[in-house]
Amino acid sequence: MKIKFTKMHGLGNDYIYINCFKYKLDGVDLTNLAIKMSDRHFGVGSDGLVLIMPSKIADAKMKIFNPDGSEAQMCGNAIRCVSRYLYEAGIAQKERLSVETEGGIKTIELALENQTFSAKVNMGEPILDAKQIPTNFSKEKVIDELIYADGKEIHATCVSMGNPHCIAFVDDVNFEGFGRIGKALENHKMFPERINAELVKIIDKSHIQMRVWERGAGETLACGTGACASVVACVLNGKTERDVTVQLKGGGLNIEWRKEDNCVYMEGPAEFVFRGEWNL
Repeated sequence: MKIKFTKMHGLGNDYIYINCFKYKLDGVDLTNLAIKMSDRHFGVGSDGLVLIMPSKIADAKMKIFNPDGSEAQMCGNAIRCVSRYLYEAGIAQKERLSVETEGGIKTIELALENQTFSAKVNMGEPILDAKQIPTNFSKEKVIDELIYADGKEIHATCVSMGNPHCIAFVDDVNFEGFGRIGKALENHKMFPERINAELVKIIDKSHIQMRVWERGAGETLACGTGACASVVACVLNGKTERDVTVQLKGGGLNIEWRKEDNCVYMEGPAEFVFRGEWNL
């Protein structure tokens, strides 16, 4: 059996997308499929696999697998790509979409002007409760808590945006040993389901620079939920305003944590790379 796939990226955070409105993957080992397709030497190469599926409660459902085969609850860059795919494939050709994820239903507003594409996603309310994130901290919230990773002191702030994040502030994100600290934080004993790690440099009250280590994937060029969590952490620690431009390796995202509804809004691009065919 051969299936067609689409490669897309949001700021270099690249995924393989399969249209499960067309292909039924019942009986397929999805963990193994994600591992094989994501391999950058023997497969297509990506930060993971995304299935675009029918939903009874939204325009579509998004199911995400990391390159190690583990399942992720949510991905901000992937959901923007899903929204563009839904629109351009004619599955849901409207400028306001809803997508079901393991992190809840997300609404997306599409901006289609001058042959450019961007999407603004309501990522929902940040989860700050330490147990819900989840973490093993005894405190109700994890804000500027001291832990040790790779033998170094880390002042951690933890936020869930449908998936868990640990944010720490640094003077320079481009330091040697980032991978060691990222891996140590991902697998730290305080995080029972592992965690995504973001190291953040404050540029000014409305600009930050972020570098991300994603659980199950390692360092990626961008992370939408990580950018959202980082802005929440910045506000909680009194470092920025609520409307912030986040500079990642792959480009910039506009993030706003609104007071009126307590929701975080993310705006950024989504791009096609190529289409291909995979032999199951």
